[in-house]
Amino acid sequence: MHTLVLQSPGAVFAKLGPLTIRWYGVMFAVGFICASMIASRVAKTRGIDPEQLTNFALVCFIAGIVGARLYFVALSWPEFIGRPQDIFATWQGGLSIHGGIIGGAIAGYFYALHHKMAKRHLADLVGIILPLGQAIGRWGNFFNSEAFGTPVPEGFPLAVFIPQESRPPQFANYELFHATFLYESIWDLGIFLLIYFYLLKKLSNYPGLCFLIYVALYSIGRLMIEPLRTDSIMAGSIQIPIVASFVFLLASLLFIPVFIKMANVEKRRVTTPPSLPKSDGVAESTREQES
Repeated sequence: MHTLVLQSPGAVFAKLGPLTIRWYGVMFAVGFICASMIASRVAKTRGIDPEQLTNFALVCFIAGIVGARLYFVALSWPEFIGRPQDIFATWQGGLSIHGGIIGGAIAGYFYALHHKMAKRHLADLVGIILPLGQAIGRWGNFFNSEAFGTPVPEGFPLAVFIPQESRPPQFANYELFHATFLYESIWDLGIFLLIYFYLLKKLSNYPGLCFLIYVALYSIGRLMIEPLRTDSIMAGSIQIPIVASFVFLLASLLFIPVFIKMANVEKRRVTTPPSLPKSDGVAESTREQES
């Protein structure tokens, strides 16, 4: 017998006349609001203008959603050939965090460049709030009965019930599956707590490192959890999210020493007093001799 079995109450949060509000969208909105509140707090300590931060967050959020959907659709294109109208149906799920990070990072970089904002400090903000938003947003997968894993073995302490219509054909006779959405939600929450309550202050002199640490830790978690998933985007027998996570992990590890070196160079520029021009020294010596 399982200690705890989770079961979605359904994908619909409420219906207001012709308008249907889904849990998936609600969880995304809650995640965005909570992340924005944390970002505002941190921005004050980094000297970032609140109004610019709000605009930056909206740009990154929208670009992230677009990037996440385009990434998913592009890699799952055979599924959309016969139903192109579903390309924009984001409320049904189908958002890839890797595509979201890419889309949000590109838009955020150019926004910061255009408005002459501190790019690495903004990246740290993203590294703090993104895992919090992900931890909350993953619960949208729960309500949609998606992002679950393989059937759990007998006696496993935690499972999620998946209705018949949402099960993969090869597991049609199983009811209880790994709650991989929850595993990732807990992992993401742990990343947020680590960075926000410990690393943010400790690494304040190394802007950009918190973001790279987030990318590295998230990638490690995804590499551990993804093999359990039954709905991975596949290229033949290869799970694309595993490849993407490995690339993200490698890139973050390569950039960590680069960012450390950049910070050290900037610190030396601030702490090293400017040397007197040679001509001034010669002039001073001449004046002493004349006196």
